[in-house]
Amino acid sequence: AGTFKDRNLLAVIGDEDSVTGLLLAGIGNVDKAKRNFLVVDSKTSVSTIEAAFEEYTERKDIAILLINQHASPLSARPVAEKIRPLVDKYNQAFPALLEIPSKDHPYDPAKDSVLKRVQKLFGD
Repeated sequence: AGTFKDRNLLAVIGDEDSVTGLLLAGIGNVDKAKRNFLVVDSKTSVSTIEAAFEEYTERKDIAILLINQHASPLSARPVAEKIRPLVDKYNQAFPALLEIPSKDHPYDPAKDSVLKRVQKLFGD
């Protein structure tokens, strides 16, 4: 089992624009056929997104998992919304889970389960 010091990667599950931007920024890592990113489009099945989420949250080398709150207009539903039960159930410190906006949709704090938990802690 790794410690938090072993966690040196970001992972991302998101639309093509978000993932491409983050890969260009240097977060990409492919090691022995393991990637730290998943591009979600209208053809990506919910089971594929769930499997990536489970893999990234169980890996000991990932510090932060970024997930698009919304997907591109070509996607039927927002990315995080497709796996909302998993996202809402997740409560581990590492990797930290952050919902991020896409270029087509602003961040919606009302749908962010992590923010809701923080607000609940502070009594808001």
